[in-house]
Amino acid sequence: MACSIFSSNSWEATVANSTYNALQTSLEKKVGDLRLLAAYTWSKSIDNSSGFFDAINPFNPRSSRALSIFDITHNFVVSYGSDLPFTKSSGGVRGKSLSGWTISGITRFATGFPITVTESDDQSLCGCSGADVPKYNGQQIRYLDPRKPGHQYFDPSPFSREDLGISGNANPRLFHGPGFNNWDLALHKLTRIGERTALEFRAELFNAFNHVQFTNPNGDIGGKFGQVTSARDARIGQMALKVSF
Repeated sequence: MACSIFSSNSWEATVANSTYNALQTSLEKKVGDLRLLAAYTWSKSIDNSSGFFDAINPFNPRSSRALSIFDITHNFVVSYGSDLPFTKSSGGVRGKSLSGWTISGITRFATGFPITVTESDDQSLCGCSGADVPKYNGQQIRYLDPRKPGHQYFDPSPFSREDLGISGNANPRLFHGPGFNNWDLALHKLTRIGERTALEFRAELFNAFNHVQFTNPNGDIGGKFGQVTSARDARIGQMALKVSF
């Protein structure tokens, strides 16, 4: 009678490393009733694994060194707020209804996150994760309009499946996906009713101009390679009314 003594080994080691460099600037300005705060970051983050499930090529860890999965080259964010010009009204009912109005918002323009290029098979005959990536012929990546039929974000022709028994040479994260162009706006009014009571109204629009925010396309050469299949939330609006006493 035979008995198996083999089992899984949960031994782990921390072998990943990363570098991050950035130029950061900010500007704060107040012009009359207008308040502005703008910040810009130009950065680059590189690693050979961005997380526990971001596999490293066990035979050549240097080949896994690429843009971090969270890398954003350009990130510009500006927040603003202003008291509306007709808010400086007189007293009485007219004053209560016209005073206290403020408009504010946050606008963001940013590079998208890197696209992770993979090959979901075992063409390398490694029997492991991290070794299977497509071949890349070195041609410049050509971006396409995902709104057109086919919904391709980039031309997949520079990539091909790896040869049997040989790992591909494509960098896992060579270029970025669709960027961000987002405006969030809010309208706020505070009305004092007596000494202890206040009525607060707030209306908010997220993605106010309903700009399409595409998510990253499929990066698996064995799937819908380069094709955008989803988008972030469209415009969302909400209103709230609160009484404090």
